[in-house]
Amino acid sequence: MGRGRHFVVVVADAKEALSDGGAVVARGGRAASGGAKMAEAEAVAELLERAARRESPLEELRALRLAVHAVPPAALRACLSDDHLGALFALLSVNDREQVSACVSILERLLQALDPLYVIQNLREELQKGLFHPDDSVKILSISQVGRIVESSDSITEILNSPELLRQIINCIGGEKIAVAKEAIKSLSRIAQTQDGLEALFVSSLLSDLKNVMATNDIVRYRVYELIVEISSVSAESLNYCANSGLIAELIGELTGDDVLIRAACIEMVTSLAHTPHGRQYLAQQGVIDKISNIILGAESDPFSGFYIPGFVKFFGNLAVVDSPQQICERYPVFMEKVFEMAESHDPTMIGVAVDTLGVLGSNVEGKQVLQKARSRFQNLLNRIGHQAKNAPTELRLRCLDAIAALLYLPPEQQTEDLLRMTESWFTSLSTQPLELFRSISTQPFPDLHCGALRVFTAIANQPWAQKLMIDSPGFVEYVVDRSVEPDKASKDAKYELVKALVNSKTIAEIFGNQYYLRLRAYLREGPYYVKAVSTTAVEGAE
Repeated sequence: MGRGRHFVVVVADAKEALSDGGAVVARGGRAASGGAKMAEAEAVAELLERAARRESPLEELRALRLAVHAVPPAALRACLSDDHLGALFALLSVNDREQVSACVSILERLLQALDPLYVIQNLREELQKGLFHPDDSVKILSISQVGRIVESSDSITEILNSPELLRQIINCIGGEKIAVAKEAIKSLSRIAQTQDGLEALFVSSLLSDLKNVMATNDIVRYRVYELIVEISSVSAESLNYCANSGLIAELIGELTGDDVLIRAACIEMVTSLAHTPHGRQYLAQQGVIDKISNIILGAESDPFSGFYIPGFVKFFGNLAVVDSPQQICERYPVFMEKVFEMAESHDPTMIGVAVDTLGVLGSNVEGKQVLQKARSRFQNLLNRIGHQAKNAPTELRLRCLDAIAALLYLPPEQQTEDLLRMTESWFTSLSTQPLELFRSISTQPFPDLHCGALRVFTAIANQPWAQKLMIDSPGFVEYVVDRSVEPDKASKDAKYELVKALVNSKTIAEIFGNQYYLRLRAYLREGPYYVKAVSTTAVEGAE
């Protein structure tokens, strides 16, 4: 594909090839036979030639945009030359939004067909110019190509040897449009996947560029923090580079500073950092987890704590799940105290966060045992959650139902007598008639609530005590096998999961009896969307 080489095709009229060659490209890009595909490729080649000659470019570009999406990448490579690509990049300089949009769409398709090493070796200048283009779609095109190039081990060195290109991508983080900034963050994060990439970003003048762009404003500063956390999460080595740059220390400084709104923004990023073992180890070594615990302790006297406390509680909830619920709750008792306090409050926002956290914490057996230690206080809290599941606004009701399902679920291999007694006592704490409570929610004409209640039934379906409650509740099994009450796909899927959980239980045949067990098995065999055939007879003269 040498520079200056042209692909010559003898086609009387490209539009004819598009419409008469068996491929209706102009009407949607559908290919039919092998001959049609050849005609499409010839049409693309001819349209590329016309674009290169700048012959009524907009009309040709419209046709070319349709054509390139109908031709396989290998065929596109065969009819491309450097002059074609150069001409298309040159057409981006015209102040015509439709023309720029068409060129971007065409180039996206053509560049995807080319080897990344070829793109950076032959189109480096064009990509760099694209980063300065006033149209955001052109910037995104250039940045996304850099992201693709760095994923290739053969071509990443070419990018790392282009400091000006990297510098401008860093500057794009400070752009007004979030889409451009997100693409820049994604590409820089990919660059940092290698040792050489980490060196380029953090042990060169590019680190100064990163710090300079942070000074743009608060929003851009948080974007850079987002990038740093993303890079840090890859490995302990990546985290070490980010820590040595001083940027993580700045993030933690803002987290523990006095500005409550900044705290609320920073805690989300620190929570992301805590998702990895090396991230948690770093935060513990730096005393960050202790600092967060102390801030929660001091929140009582802060009238603005409502801005950041939900995020701080979520941080500990995530920490407990990925680490050890028992260790976290014992070491930081203020966390559990705050969760209970929020759940017992009258603030729907605080209740929602607390309920979510309890659901996450109680999703494994160790977390359930931690909650059980609270005894009557937790039993009373379950009663409040049951009340909220019935009476709160819809969004909070859904969160309560999901938390209840997580709290009550026990995998078959963990169903000891003690744990089964515990989940049964929790279920009975939710309401005076908990099975009827969730059944009434499941019959309401709101698909989300309907599915939420079915998920609660599914969570307890493999536990013998729950199966006994179900069989003793008049009409319950008939409701389970009644397909007519499921109005949409989500409901049918949720009901099917309930039936599957029941059928797969070792105790179901004994507790439900053979008749109901066989009906459930038939439901499972027929699948979630089965519709019984109904035969009708036409009678002559009937109205």
